[in-house]
This record gives sequence, C-alpha cells and structure tokens, in this order.
Amino acid sequence: MMANMAKAINMALHEEMARDERVVVLGEDVGRKGGVFLITEGLYEKFGPERVIDTPINEGGILGFALGMAMAGLKPVAEIQFVDFIWMGADELLNHISKLRYRSGGEYKAPVVVRTPVGSGVKSGLYHSQSPEAIFVHTPGLVVVMPSTPYNAKGLLKAAIRGEDPVVFLEPKILYRAPREEVPEEDYVVEIGKARIAREGDDVTIVTYGAMVHRALEAAEKAKASVEVVDLQTLNPMDIDTVLKSVSKTGRLIVIHDSPKTGGLGAEVAAIVAEKAVDKLVAPVVRLAGPDVPQSPVAHDAVYAPTVERVLKAIDRVMAY
Repeated sequence: MMANMAKAINMALHEEMARDERVVVLGEDVGRKGGVFLITEGLYEKFGPERVIDTPINEGGILGFALGMAMAGLKPVAEIQFVDFIWMGADELLNHISKLRYRSGGEYKAPVVVRTPVGSGVKSGLYHSQSPEAIFVHTPGLVVVMPSTPYNAKGLLKAAIRGEDPVVFLEPKILYRAPREEVPEEDYVVEIGKARIAREGDDVTIVTYGAMVHRALEAAEKAKASVEVVDLQTLNPMDIDTVLKSVSKTGRLIVIHDSPKTGGLGAEVAAIVAEKAVDKLVAPVVRLAGPDVPQSPVAHDAVYAPTVERVLKAIDRVMAY
C-alpha cells in the first residue's frame, strides 16, 4: 500500500504487537489519543490499556518503567513525545538502559525501543525542533537509528523491536506526512547497521541521514557533477565500510546533518575517513550542518538546516579543488 512515514511506523507497531504479546507501548497520549502525531493510532482499541499505556508527563518515569518492563521479559516501545524533552529521562537512558547488559555481566538485557520525533522544518519552535543524535551515538550501549523513507522506517522499527539491544529510534518529523511510497503489508525487516546507496554517482560522495537525504538527492539531481548519496540509516553502529567504498570511488566527501556542526556526526564520519582512506581523497572533506546556535525560532526555521543551494555550493567547491 502507499504510505507515508507516519503510517509505515504505525503499521510496524500494529504488526509487532500482533506478532509478539510481549510488545507493549507506553508514553504520553499514546492510548486513546493515538499520540500527538497519531503514530500510535488504533493500538489502544486493538490491544487494550494493559499493552498501550498512557503515562503521566514524566519522561524519567516513562524510561524507568520501560527499563523495568524489559528486565521482566517484556519488549517495551516507549514514546518520548518530542526528543527535546528526553533529557528529563537522561539518567535512565544514558546511565541505566544503555549500560544494563554491561554492568550486569550479561545477566540482564534492556531491549527497550525509544521512539521520538526529531528535527526542524515544521515550524515547531525552539524546544520542539532539536536533533541531538550525536549525544546518543556517543553513549556506548545504545543503537541509534534514523530512517529517511517509509519503507525503511517500517522495516527498521520492526528489526529494532525484535532485537535485544536498546534502540533510540529517531523519526524526522518533517518526513511524517511526506514523501509517500509503496510499503508492503506483509512482514519484512530492514537490517540494522547497514547503510544504503540512495543514489549512485562517480564524482562526489554525500553521506547523510534522515530528512537531509532528500535535500541531498534534490541537490544531486541539479548538480553538474555525478553525486553518490549514502544514507546511513543506522548511526550507531555505523556502516563505515559502505562509506569508505563510496569515498574510495569518488575521492570527495561531503557530510550533511541538520544538527549543530561542532561535535556532530559529520565530524565522526570525517575523522574515520581521514584515518582509513585519506589517500583516496582528492579534496578536503566538507561538513554542512546547522549553525552552532540554539535551534532557530519559528520565523527562521527554514534556514536552520542545510539548504539545496548550500549543498550545490559544496559540490562545486570540492569539484573545483
């Protein structure tokens, strides 16, 4: 069926809850309301209040409850309504969920999936538009996923729920309602830890993820050079082999993300390429990112993230070096 990302994620939740009675969903307004973005719509009516749990406005409580459920043998999918408020549960996520298997010597696991919308572009303001993915990637023990298409969102979420590791599943809210594509109604998964080549090319490699994949693809269509676009999909563990293979072919690398530049994931990609493939580069690596300022207010939302025009200038820059 044709579906956008919101519908695809909803399909994944319905299917996994029907497949495995251990799967439970919890979070603010996920029950009767179906979530603020309607991602959990229909789950409460189908699976009932014991498996679709409306919680108080308490992110620490949501993540703490999810950890306890996981230790007891359940497969909790916890929704944080906006990633900007996940820090109220930072201790539970960064200190306990991420480290439980390690600190218990493998006696316990924490198969918690934390779903949360991220990113700018929908004029949702300073405290509802941030992209702190680099902090999660920096936390050992957390798998970090950010899909860019409805098909992959469904498959990656199903894989995350079936896994035994804690997963932070970041959903670019600008992609919830568009684009649409064919999403199979039958069961399938997309492997976590594998990047995909979203567009093949020979002259320049763009490495990106989430909503910026579509910005990169639009620029690639307009560029004079032949541009290859690598969609990381899984930010941790990163599929660096695919990145290195692409850079070895093109000799040029641009990394794009819409979170702040300093300490962002682009710096990690650039460092790995410098360590492992510097002899393949014919031009310096270029990082395109959001500015090192707090997320922009509504009036400037459209200019916070890298634009197609900025991507095209970066392509020209590396080609002219």
